[in-house]
Amino acid sequence: MSAAAAAALTLSVSATPALAALDGGLLGKLLNAGQSDNAGAQTEGSAEAQTDGSSMQANADASADAGNEAGSDAMAPEVGGSFSEPFAEPTITVDQEEVTTDERCIPGADGSLNCKPAAGTIAVLGDGRFVYLNALEGTENVELSIVAEFGEVSVNDQSRVLTLDENDNPTWTRPAPNDGGANPDGNDSETIARGLPGVPNGVLSTADNTDKNDGALFCADVVFLADGSMMAVGGTDYYTEPGVDGVPVGVVELEGLKSSRIFDPETNTWTQSGDMKFGRWYPSLVTMAGGDVFVASGVTKLLKPVYPEQPLNSGRNVVQTETYDIDNGTWSENGDAAQRTLPLFPRMHLLPNGQVYYNAGGQAFNPFGQAYDQALWNIVAAYDPETKNWTDLGYAGLPLKLNEVGLSQLTSTLNPTNLNADQVQSTLTELVGTTLSNPTGAIEGLLETPVDARALERVVGAGMRGSTFSAMLPMKPDANGGYHEAEFLTAGGVPTYVTVGSPGGYLPVSSSRIDTVTVNNDEMSYESRLTGPLSQPRWYGYSVVMPDNGVMVFSGGTRDGVVVPGLEGAIRQTERFDIETETWTPMATAHRPRTYHNTAVLMPDGRILVGGHSPINTAYLSFINLEGIGLADYQSRDPSFEIYTPPYAMRDDRPVIEDAPTELETDGDTFTMTVSNPDVDQVMLIRRTATTHLVDGDQRAVVLPIASKNGNELTVQMTGNPAVLPAGQYMMFASYEASDGKRVPSVSTPVGIAPNPSAQGDIDQPEPAPVEESEDGSLFTGGTGNALDGSVSPLLPVTDLLSGVTSAIPGPETAITGAPAVGEELANFGERSGGLLQETVKSLPTAGEGLVRDLTNAAGDSGDGEDDGGDTGAETP
Repeated sequence: MSAAAAAALTLSVSATPALAALDGGLLGKLLNAGQSDNAGAQTEGSAEAQTDGSSMQANADASADAGNEAGSDAMAPEVGGSFSEPFAEPTITVDQEEVTTDERCIPGADGSLNCKPAAGTIAVLGDGRFVYLNALEGTENVELSIVAEFGEVSVNDQSRVLTLDENDNPTWTRPAPNDGGANPDGNDSETIARGLPGVPNGVLSTADNTDKNDGALFCADVVFLADGSMMAVGGTDYYTEPGVDGVPVGVVELEGLKSSRIFDPETNTWTQSGDMKFGRWYPSLVTMAGGDVFVASGVTKLLKPVYPEQPLNSGRNVVQTETYDIDNGTWSENGDAAQRTLPLFPRMHLLPNGQVYYNAGGQAFNPFGQAYDQALWNIVAAYDPETKNWTDLGYAGLPLKLNEVGLSQLTSTLNPTNLNADQVQSTLTELVGTTLSNPTGAIEGLLETPVDARALERVVGAGMRGSTFSAMLPMKPDANGGYHEAEFLTAGGVPTYVTVGSPGGYLPVSSSRIDTVTVNNDEMSYESRLTGPLSQPRWYGYSVVMPDNGVMVFSGGTRDGVVVPGLEGAIRQTERFDIETETWTPMATAHRPRTYHNTAVLMPDGRILVGGHSPINTAYLSFINLEGIGLADYQSRDPSFEIYTPPYAMRDDRPVIEDAPTELETDGDTFTMTVSNPDVDQVMLIRRTATTHLVDGDQRAVVLPIASKNGNELTVQMTGNPAVLPAGQYMMFASYEASDGKRVPSVSTPVGIAPNPSAQGDIDQPEPAPVEESEDGSLFTGGTGNALDGSVSPLLPVTDLLSGVTSAIPGPETAITGAPAVGEELANFGERSGGLLQETVKSLPTAGEGLVRDLTNAAGDSGDGEDDGGDTGAETP
């Protein structure tokens, strides 16, 4: 166990009543300044949520029920919504037989555990079913350390299709092949030895002998294609490096795959499509206006990103971008100018002008959370698929507009693998020209940063944020019918603290902001403003844009569960963001604690399916469940789901879409639809979700203008811009504002969007309507929620950090009652690890003989001038 993990564990177990009492005294009042009264009340780490110190599932259910009961007493369902009871797949395949059980895992004949998959990735299919993919399959079989063993015990992840009938009765189907079918003959792994002269590929690694885990779906990104099929891109090849065949321990490597595979919902089958040029683990995908798919980032080797053949690419993520041709199923590299350093799973979106926007968010996790060029991740930018260039727009969260001060190509110029005189000269020419015409432009921009009660929060929260969502808010047309403004909500996550770098810290924040990109063809302008904060700091919260114009956030943790897994508390209470007041409000509390690899998706009827929870093993050891002292559930992955019903879905006055088209084109024409309520004043299209790791690059909700009304018949104006509504499957909602001021949406009807065949992907946008300037001329325009009314503490970033520390301290009763369960968990860990060490010692003689044979054979092959099996001409990032 690491020193940090051991110290935190000791502190948790030995906490005194005096320490626990801090939360109710002066420190507690400071921590709660500007926060909701019930902020943190439903955090698994709070003493109030823990009433039973018993271990394992009984304790998990008891504490979850206690916390949910408290939340229900404080908030009626018609106000905060409600969660269904959890449900999970009823069977597990054990030794090729189906076993019905309520358990998460069952041992097979060889003693290894067989487990139900958890929804670490999920997509809402066009027919209302859900396809989901497992995450980190095999973690339950780690006995000593996931770093030492996972190259050998991991297996390819399973997939499932979940169907809910009209009464929410679930059934499951297993796609074929169940693991997606990539690399059935093994992956052509990029081992370190492969690039070293005179060293045969495969030596000192187990890359050639682990075909059971050479094509894992875990850490692939997913995207819907226009025909409703889903494509998974990238994934994981697990092996041990250094490692020796036959020895159960070494150092794990997670290598990104080049694979792309397509799930067909008509047949529930997977097929292989074209391979990318570069292996990618944690890439991000965005569907472009013409239907092709853009991919960026990912890493080829997570823990040891060393590429001897291309040393400048060592120690950072894949900078090359690629485009998938939807017509022929092949990938092509976008060229040197399209390169960009980005975090893993970068938060990207399609802008209304057809460019791909990077919103300065992602997963900071290589190597060990760092990359040598990570400072450039703080810059928001847009990629133009026509010119294949990036434009830097600004420093995230601050009013420094790089494209307006001569630095639009700053990041491209500083890319060490794309250094050229023309690029440098172009940037210097632009900078000098802009400086001569406006010498103080850059300084004036920074001086526009408001100096108010939230100045500290604004600066600390600027730049890239790790493990946070980036939700594109509903796009609305201006007075001319065009879509020229895209807004993106970010809340919680781990900030970079401006200069520290990524991940920048262990403790999340509650700060929330909206970034706005205004476009007019190639002209783009970036602005940012703070909103009201979350009611408590939240790491890895999952966002869902709702048909009532709100945004919900689900699940997550009180501390970063990647930096030190197992020592975070689970946040079960949901929150809702109001786009009018720009404030967050606590809502209902879920039953199950879900931290890392949780998911949440909008269902066609407007409810939310919540699932997932596939954490990394405790402190990078094996699963040691410390839930008894108020931390997250780490007994295993959680295969269950819950359904959240928002207040609007409980009403009896929801409108009904009685008739509407099921197919539309982005042709700019009008269409008619009939609704049950003549008060309907909004029609919204929400793209069906395909998401993993808080990422859905195609997530969007678009309001279509109602051109005219005749009783219950609406004439609706369709956009002619395929960058606003890329081809694919959508849900159409109609809504109205009720007498109580609440927006009430209908159940959706399915609609497929196709591009205008005569436009050939051209972007048709009317000129922007005139915009009224704000009274103060500030960049920070629009609503500010409770930003200026004094309800937000000026010390919010400080109290957020203190909250992350104190929430790790259990109350005295929890510490006392939970200590026996923790002791039992640690004893079990000692027994497991001791058995593995004995197995390792016994394996060494045989493994040593095999290694000698491999080296002798490899030396002989090299001496004969024969191929050693490695393709040294293969590309690395």
